[in-house]
Amino acid sequence: MATTSLSSISSLILTPLHPQQKPIYPTNLSTKYPIIIRCAIASSTSRSSRVSEPKNKKKKIWKEGEFPAISQGSIPKRRTQIKNVKKRLDRKAKAKAWVNTVTEALSDLILKKQWLQALQVFEMLREQSFYQPKEGTYMKLLVLLGKSGQPRRAQELFATMIEEGLEPTVELYTALLAAYCRSFLIDEAFATLNKMKELPLCQPDVFTYSTLIKACIDASEFDLVESLYKEMNDRGVIPNTVTQNIVLGGYGKAGRFDLMEKILSEMLHNPTCKPDVWTMNTIIALFGNMGQIEMMERWYEKFRDFGIEPETRTFNILIGAYGKKRMYDKMSTVMEYMRKLEFPWTTSTYNNVIEAFSDVGDLKNMEFAFDQMRAEGMKADTKTICCLVRGYANAGVFHKVVSTAQLAGRLEIPENTSFFNAVIFACAKAEDLMEMERVYKRMKEKHCQPDDDTFTVMIEAYRKEGMSDKIYDLEQEREKMVSDSSEVMDPVGDV
Repeated sequence: MATTSLSSISSLILTPLHPQQKPIYPTNLSTKYPIIIRCAIASSTSRSSRVSEPKNKKKKIWKEGEFPAISQGSIPKRRTQIKNVKKRLDRKAKAKAWVNTVTEALSDLILKKQWLQALQVFEMLREQSFYQPKEGTYMKLLVLLGKSGQPRRAQELFATMIEEGLEPTVELYTALLAAYCRSFLIDEAFATLNKMKELPLCQPDVFTYSTLIKACIDASEFDLVESLYKEMNDRGVIPNTVTQNIVLGGYGKAGRFDLMEKILSEMLHNPTCKPDVWTMNTIIALFGNMGQIEMMERWYEKFRDFGIEPETRTFNILIGAYGKKRMYDKMSTVMEYMRKLEFPWTTSTYNNVIEAFSDVGDLKNMEFAFDQMRAEGMKADTKTICCLVRGYANAGVFHKVVSTAQLAGRLEIPENTSFFNAVIFACAKAEDLMEMERVYKRMKEKHCQPDDDTFTVMIEAYRKEGMSDKIYDLEQEREKMVSDSSEVMDPVGDV
């Protein structure tokens, strides 16, 4: 096995450039809050002025009946009072700076999707005397945990919120339900729905049902979708265009085109639920991902005939579909058309182009697209890095895999499951199984949940080397992971 090309990737990029074991809190408040520096200078100046005053200056003796004004003896006392006031103001300024710094750090971690550090900062925030529980903070954290595949943590956070005296709302319950749905915990999601129906002020709305319908669609539980539609009708909750778009995409992915066309026909004849550009994007993305270019183009023209105008995402879908089929002429034509109509090229636009060349290991065009992307000021994201890593791996240029992963650290790209999967793919391509195992270990240490792609790539790498014992261990680990995910406690039993 080739063990020289990638043998240092885990130590080079995953530890020093993203130290996620401990959150880093800002300590140099004077840089961010210059008022503190100004106060310190003022304090130093007043002290030096007192030193220069004559110590034995003769005091004026006032005659009886004259107004004494301010005696010299009162000046030190007054200055002491001013000094004390200044100290109190300094303390207040520092306290305010600390509050702002901690809350800003929490917001920054949430924005960067670093859920573990965000929870650590939030726990520190809760211990402060100035802390007041806020619905908005809990909402952001619940959404983050849901998107990060952490339903258990979301459940614990929800319970903490109740303990702190915050009243649950429809939106907060829906965020918890969405966390279960994203991890395919359908039973727990339905338990949350039933709990909401018991609370007068937390009745499920169209967004709650749409979230649960999407989970059922993704799990191919179409009978449950029909029952949810019926329940919505009974409760007077009207499906909106978002709901219908979700169902359209689900039926299409399942190959149930007759039901898909039925839903679309109903939308066209429903004045309150007309198809929109998201409907258009859903349908053309469906056929584009399936590689059915002619159907994609046909539906694109149909939606244009309906009067629906494309948007940037529509063109990005077309570019991605043409790129995967190596139809570079059509891909370039769409990009030129975007320029002509003054639609901006976005990070997603460039990602689709980079991915098209990455899949075939065309490094020249891949790097040219990436360089142009950066020259136009577009910020790379996780998908950009993943495409670059896979492109270099497909071309066998493994030293650039390491430099690209280092670049991800400098750009503060979030290390999620997709990122680790790309690096594991590169290690497998290089037949560097020791480094592949190290990266997999770091992946779990960073609390990134392995998925089917992770196990598929690793099992195939072991199979090529005839390492049946390693394959058995991985399969057991995958089964245990699925079992653990299903053993979630009653999510709302104590609420």
